[in-house]
Amino acid sequence: MAELITIEDPQDPRLRDFVALTDVELRRRREPEEGLFIAEGEKVIRRARQSGYRMRSMLLSSKWIDVMRDVIDEVPAPVYAVAPELAEQVTGYHVHRGAIASMQRKPLPEVDELLSTGRRIAVLEGLTDHANIGAVYRSAAALGVDALLLSPDCADPLYRRAVKVSMGAVFTVPYAVLESWPQDLEKVRRAGYDILALTPHHDAVPLSEVSEERLRRCAVMLGSEGHGLSPEALRAADEWVRIPMSHGIDSLNIAAAAAISFYALAEQAKD
Repeated sequence: MAELITIEDPQDPRLRDFVALTDVELRRRREPEEGLFIAEGEKVIRRARQSGYRMRSMLLSSKWIDVMRDVIDEVPAPVYAVAPELAEQVTGYHVHRGAIASMQRKPLPEVDELLSTGRRIAVLEGLTDHANIGAVYRSAAALGVDALLLSPDCADPLYRRAVKVSMGAVFTVPYAVLESWPQDLEKVRRAGYDILALTPHHDAVPLSEVSEERLRRCAVMLGSEGHGLSPEALRAADEWVRIPMSHGIDSLNIAAAAAISFYALAEQAKD
């Protein structure tokens, strides 16, 4: 059972995990170094726990104690009850969801491990926006993507905003980082995947026309919203694919493009 502790001093060192959550540069550096991430809101906290992440501590507005009572009774971690004003002082924003948990990260799986068990994966290059990462993860979880591989410059999927936008989907789809980019794409190919680069280029094949052979085991590769895939990533692909569009529109935002491509490839594989 967790220890429920009322705190009235925003400088209390026990609240250290929750300090300055809006300072992006600080949190980007500190959280991976210290092996923690922040789960915000009742549903996300519960999903993190269901996915096997260990809670370090939880910060609650007093009125949320009853809502989270079952979690409080189950976890062997301190729970800090604070006034909403104090929570805002500590975190840097109004905590309208009422509950925040500091969770312990797990070691990332090896790339080869993920490649050995999947059939359809996604590869992300240069997605530095946390909201976009979260949106892509949510679509990946909903549409049957087995795993995600990230280029080294992608945003942290366990950063608070990414977790929030994904509604906890980042906990359910395993991921790993391709440390040598784009050279490590060769690992994907050696594992038996056809690499499909999503691009609006006119030479690309419409998603509906991707061959059955390509779909047996495929990795769809998506680039950043502003620049798309790099020339190096495009050269490393086995085939370029595109979403057919009308009215002179040549591209979609990354969240929409990911959802459409994941769905289209899944539907194609069923045929």
